[in-house]
Order: sequence, then structure tokens, then C-alpha cells
Amino acid sequence: MSLLVIGTLAYDDIETAHEKRQGVLGGSATYFAVAASHFAPPRLVGVVGQDFAEADLAKLRSAGVATEGVEVADGKTFRWGGRYEADWNTRHTTFTDLNVLEHFQPKVPEGFRDSKFVFLANAAPAVQLQALEQVEHPDFVMADTMNLWIDVARPDLESLLRRIDAIILNDEEARMLTGESNLIRAAGAVLGLGPRLVVLKKGEHGAFLMGGDVHFSLPAYPVQDVVDPTGAGDSFAGGFMGYVASQGSSEPEVLRRAMLHGTVTASFCVEDFGIEPLAGREGDELAARFDDLLGIVTV
Repeated sequence: MSLLVIGTLAYDDIETAHEKRQGVLGGSATYFAVAASHFAPPRLVGVVGQDFAEADLAKLRSAGVATEGVEVADGKTFRWGGRYEADWNTRHTTFTDLNVLEHFQPKVPEGFRDSKFVFLANAAPAVQLQALEQVEHPDFVMADTMNLWIDVARPDLESLLRRIDAIILNDEEARMLTGESNLIRAAGAVLGLGPRLVVLKKGEHGAFLMGGDVHFSLPAYPVQDVVDPTGAGDSFAGGFMGYVASQGSSEPEVLRRAMLHGTVTASFCVEDFGIEPLAGREGDELAARFDDLLGIVTV
């Protein structure tokens, strides 16, 4: 089934306790699309600057991503810099250069507007709503957000929550949005704002899914050698939504399995910089890790 993602493409400067990399191809929609491509062919909408390398668009196309919705605007591509502490859980943003993203108005191509599964990657809620208005009759819409929008754009975010089927948050964002310290109560309070499903990410401690007819929790896949956690959450969302789209269903059993697939794609993402650890994987590698994870969580 058709899967559309609207979000950012970027170049990242990343520093860990062991290594530095500059100009790494990143962005929320980039990681999502490459992860999702293992299950369903994604359609990508975003904006880049004139400095964006054609070779990087070719990487996305070679992974099966449709890039007709990527606009090339005058100026430079969105750039982000981050530094991770040795525990991997603490990240410091060193710079954010919005560049062409500052005035981004999403334009969903005519051929993408019939998409049945839609992911609105992290962006200003008004931009996410603008993108959603251009999709004709989606069956399932999931969105991501962040603490900034909860703080400065709450009315728009609440309008978005009433229009979507699912929201993905980390534990800090869920507590900030609801004022609840207990994550189960926080998830319930998020559901009260409109969506029928909420996915809460807990980093190295896994994730859980909550809705009226489904409640599911699982740990993170035990990766031995973490290299760079950038994009892990977007890769999780890509694996999750890619599998849901491939099944053409959001029934509880599909959603549970989607959680495992999202965890698997995120586990590959953290094993190297950028999209390469995801783009270079064969289907049997993902299937083997899925089986490993299934063995961990099954009694």
C-alpha cells in the first residue's frame, strides 16, 4: 500500500565519544524513508538547498524511495550538529541552521495525494496540518512531534492530534504534553486528546504501544556496538509504518508486529553513521534479527 512521508532532509555534523563526522546525510524523513523501504516503497516530500548532492538523492532512489516530492530551493540545506555523551542517552545540540527549511511549505505532488498511509515527521504542527490537507483520503496517519512544539505551538498541535490516528513521542514529550509523571497515565491522557494510538519511545529501554484495543510493550534490541544513535527514532517509525503499510491494515496484531519491525530497523540504524547501516541491509538480515527479538519477548 502507498506510504507517504513529509519531513526533513539534512546534513548533520555528529560528535560521539569516539569519532566525529561532518556532512552526514540525515533528516527525519531520510531515516524514516530508508527504514520503511524494506517493507513498502515510500513517497518522500521535503525541501533541500542547491548544495544538496544529486548523489544523495540517488542513494534514496536506489533504496526504492520516490523523490519527486523533494523540492530544491534557493539557499542551503537544513543542517544540524549534535554531540553525544559516552552513555549515548545524553545529546547536546551544537547548532541548528534551518536554511531553506525556515520557509518550507510542503507541496504534495498530485501523484502522491492518494497515499493511504501517511507519516508526518517532526515539524511545526501548522506545517504538518498543511501537508495533511493535501492528502485525499488516508486510511492511517501517524505524526511525530517534539518538546519545542508542545511549548510554543500547542493549539496547532492539539488541532493536529484531533486529525490523526497515531502519535509517536518519547517519555519526556509525553510528560510535558500531559503533565502526568506516570507514563501509563500520560499515554492515556494523550489518547484523550484525539489519536486512537500512542507509541512511547524509551530509548535503550524499548517502547510501548497503547490504544483502546491494544497495549503492547517490548525492550530495545540488544545492540553490542552502538556507533551513532542519530535517526534511531525516525528509523523505528519507518520500520513501524512501513510494515503497517505493507499489510494494508492497522489491526492490533499488525501493530504489535510493527513494533518489532520498528525496533529492528532502529537497531541497525545505531550501528554506524547515517543511512548506510539501514540502506545496505538485505531482507534476510532484518528477518533474522526480527526472529531474535521475537525469541526475547516470547515466553
